[in-house]
Amino acid sequence: MNLENTVKYHFAKSTLISDSPRATASDSLTGTDIMAAMGMTQERAAMGYSAFLGKMGISQNDRERAISLLAEYALTKCDKVAALRKLATGVKPLVMHQLATFAFEDYSRSAASVKQCDCCSGVGFIQADVFTNKFRKPEGKMTVSGMVKVKESVKVLCKKCNGAGTVSAACSDCHGRGKAVNQDLTEKQGIPVLADCKRCGGRGYERIPSTEAHAAVCQITDAISLDTWKKSVKPFYDQLITKFDIEEAWAEAQLKQITR
Repeated sequence: MNLENTVKYHFAKSTLISDSPRATASDSLTGTDIMAAMGMTQERAAMGYSAFLGKMGISQNDRERAISLLAEYALTKCDKVAALRKLATGVKPLVMHQLATFAFEDYSRSAASVKQCDCCSGVGFIQADVFTNKFRKPEGKMTVSGMVKVKESVKVLCKKCNGAGTVSAACSDCHGRGKAVNQDLTEKQGIPVLADCKRCGGRGYERIPSTEAHAAVCQITDAISLDTWKKSVKPFYDQLITKFDIEEAWAEAQLKQITR
């Protein structure tokens, strides 16, 4: 049993109450067995299991717990980075929590995810300057000579998100498939050839730029410059993202061991 199979138990359609006997095979798992296995997995691999449930949108509490656990882990490892080691005692936990939050958002992103529209900042409308024709009425008559152009600032529907305020995180080239037509190979072979998308590297979606995490950190402290971020802090931030993948794999291994 893997982690993906546990999702359906959080969205049960019915209790299936009937007088028909259940399977009597010795290796079959009852609902109680599965609930116990999930509890044991959460005990053995708290970060990985909570991160998975948060990524699947099952529990907001598990999402916050995974971020808190990663922030605690980051506090034990951040002193290896000189720029983070020099932070003040009261500032360091805030920075680690901010990095953990962005690490979780990057870890949980997929081609089906949506992100805030950067054109309208999630509002759905933008302010635009338009010119409209206005008529003056000299002596109560509307004449062409009395027409003037007036500049006005009005709300216009955002064309990028079409008023939704959010846009898809899927790659604009492969549209989330991870594969795109390779033009060079297609011209050589004469038939369409699919290859890993060059824009997204085959992931199917756009990752969160690390500069956004740096901008969020700068709102807490200005001790980390952009050059310092790229040189030493960004590799540490990438390790935090990878930590979620490692912990999720460990949680799945524990679940398989418990339910085998």
